[in-house]
Amino acid sequence: MSQQDRPGLLAVFAHPDDEAATTGGTLAHYARRGFRVGLVCATRGEVGEISDQALASPANLGEIRERELRAAATVLGVEDVTLLGYRDSGMAGTDDNQHPNALCNAPADDVVGALVGIIRRSKPSVVITFDPSGGYGHPDHVAIHHHTVEAFAAASDASRFTDRGEPWSPSRLFYTVFTKGMFLAMRERLQRFGADASEMDQWESVANLYDDDEVHLGMDISAVADAKWDALNSHRTQFGDNNIFSRIPVEEAKAALSRESFVLARPTPAPGTRLADLFDGI
Repeated sequence: MSQQDRPGLLAVFAHPDDEAATTGGTLAHYARRGFRVGLVCATRGEVGEISDQALASPANLGEIRERELRAAATVLGVEDVTLLGYRDSGMAGTDDNQHPNALCNAPADDVVGALVGIIRRSKPSVVITFDPSGGYGHPDHVAIHHHTVEAFAAASDASRFTDRGEPWSPSRLFYTVFTKGMFLAMRERLQRFGADASEMDQWESVANLYDDDEVHLGMDISAVADAKWDALNSHRTQFGDNNIFSRIPVEEAKAALSRESFVLARPTPAPGTRLADLFDGI
């Protein structure tokens, strides 16, 4: 089977570490089964928090986070990493939202055109991105959601972006989502080990949580949990020693991270749709 004949998966996110936290196990799962796995990251995460000031400074954080991203991608088996080159927009309501190169201010056609070119070049069968809320409302997450949805449709339209390659029609678009069950299980683990669970309250107040029965696919990625854990730990500036998973034993943390949930966005699923994997029936 040639390189191009292998089924392709493309994940499109906003910042370095999005890929590991939301779909790290899924990317590793398919990479280990010979699928072509690609990753698009819209920004370098220039204005993210820094877990340890010895690791980076605001001046070089983007450079360091790109390095972390590429290290995590290697761990997961991602073959192709593309950075779009926009600036991290920061959290909603911050001054960073006003930066002229911030992703949230980028002309839609520019971002969509870039994504269409990547889709037509890499020819994935499946594309993954955030849900409409961006998981918890981050402006960049919301922006890349909208741009990816538009690019998914435009990639197959021969009348659009005619300079970006031959049309290609991916079979499915999925949203990676947080579920209520996942948050409940994490809270129970923290409490069982006497760890501070107050951070769960903060996350639940901003996260868009799906009921478990709204999910079309729950991926059990326990077989590649070690790879997901190592990828998360590649993002040292973000996943520092005081992250919430560090408050429980490592094996418990891996277990907490061993399920990744997806909603099928395109084509519109029939009521009651449940899939065995991303490529089920393709």
